[in-house]
Amino acid sequence: MNAPHPPGSTALAPARSAGTETAVLSTPGPVDLAWRPPVVDIPHDCVPAPPDTSAPAPLRSAARLIGVDVARGVALLGMMAVHIFDPATDDGNMSLPWILSSGKSAALFAVVAGVGIAFMTGRERRPGGRRLVAAGVSLVVRALLIGAIGLLVGPLVNYDDARVILPFYAVLFVLAIPLLRLSPRALAVLALLAAVFIPVASHLLRGDLPLPPLANPTFAELVADPAAELVRLSLTGVYPALPWVAYLALGMAVGRSRLSSRGVVIRMTFAGLLLAVGAAGASWLAMVQLGGRAALEPVALATMPLEQYTDLMVWGGAGTLPTTSPWWLGVMAPHTTTPVDLLFTMGVSLAVIGLAILLGRVAWAPLAPLAKAGSMTLTLYVAHLLLLGAGFMPENEGLDYAVQVVGFIVFAMLWAKWLGRGPLEAVVWWATRLTRNLVLGRGRGDSAPSGGRPTGTGSRGTASRGAARHGRSGVGDAATGTLSGSVATSAARPLARPPMHARPRKARLAGVPAGVPSAAAPPAAVPFAAGTETRRPTTSG
Repeated sequence: MNAPHPPGSTALAPARSAGTETAVLSTPGPVDLAWRPPVVDIPHDCVPAPPDTSAPAPLRSAARLIGVDVARGVALLGMMAVHIFDPATDDGNMSLPWILSSGKSAALFAVVAGVGIAFMTGRERRPGGRRLVAAGVSLVVRALLIGAIGLLVGPLVNYDDARVILPFYAVLFVLAIPLLRLSPRALAVLALLAAVFIPVASHLLRGDLPLPPLANPTFAELVADPAAELVRLSLTGVYPALPWVAYLALGMAVGRSRLSSRGVVIRMTFAGLLLAVGAAGASWLAMVQLGGRAALEPVALATMPLEQYTDLMVWGGAGTLPTTSPWWLGVMAPHTTTPVDLLFTMGVSLAVIGLAILLGRVAWAPLAPLAKAGSMTLTLYVAHLLLLGAGFMPENEGLDYAVQVVGFIVFAMLWAKWLGRGPLEAVVWWATRLTRNLVLGRGRGDSAPSGGRPTGTGSRGTASRGAARHGRSGVGDAATGTLSGSVATSAARPLARPPMHARPRKARLAGVPAGVPSAAAPPAAVPFAAGTETRRPTTSG
């Protein structure tokens, strides 16, 4: 039976999830034996943040993390839809899957990746000192692994079927390192400035740069010309990492915010909607009211046929637009990386994440299958690419999409139930955990989180057998942004639920675990493990 854990107590109460046991620190207050923590069967690598008693209407931490995984799952489904469905209907109009997902799902992946990086590096408590070094080195290792996977998969996929995002993603992870110490407000301001000014700088620089090849990046191209490939991944490719810093910074600002407050999440959602509407309005004002489209058309038609110009204006580009006129910067179309395109997709992503968090609070059970798929998007994304390259899926688009979606969700549910992290997520997690422990001077078996929130042991005095079986600890998978269970061990910390033989007789008779102070007694001090952090967080469309 779970030990009672009232809101506001100083006890470390176990929250069971898929065979793991996580200790949650709360603030002083009276004991309510009727309260029980919610049980959510999804692995998470983030220890839930302590509730903020000053913030109104806090969200449950489990629901908050489910919401982030749900948003990632939505991005995965959107990316798959863009790859599988035709862009146009029989009458020549843009198809519904492309209207809903083209350009938006890839942006959502990047924003959620920023959330995951913030989660795995301390959430509201930013890393410093050796923890900062460990976080930076871990991101480099993560980037190398993700990039290697992308370069291996790239040659297996036709460029017309899917543009592999993983090598671009790897560069984005490295660019996140200088942002780890920034506050949420600084990150939000940086995101807006990057969305406006980096595309302008790119527009000025790309006039002298060669166009990238219309093929997915490969190891052979990287070895043959590393400098050209770095320029492609950073500026000229379909997912240029430098302008996409705007997505990353926005996600990190979200991850550093107090998501336990319903008010914060609601304001974040409305801010996203306003940003999207404002970007669309700015594009309309520039291109229609101020004559941008009329001025751009003759310049564009002097260098390209009408069909190509129409495609760029309606269907979007391959990451960039021509540099023949400054009016190109006012175009809002998928994968054009103009200021208005970046701001619009940033707003959509922010609104989707906010809605997912709010829905996860009230309807986590029906959303759990999608969240489990969202918790292993690296594995499922690579599997999707391999299926596209194999070419043996049904020819009917709807059937093809349904088979992949249902198959991936069922796989994710079964894998998460029995093994925890996805296969590729587990490889990335193991490598980054080992790197982090080496930098922090820990042994290989020490899986204590390296961040800002105190955690406790399970009721067995060590990591629970379920956590040990699934290989979980307090290390986040920012490569996919997945969130899975955290169990830390420390002899200096009180047990989350002391065994019966360790409780005083009065406490056993009263049904109150030892270590839970009465309302009249001052709370016992909880040791804070130096240099620990809660953490945790991935791909295209």
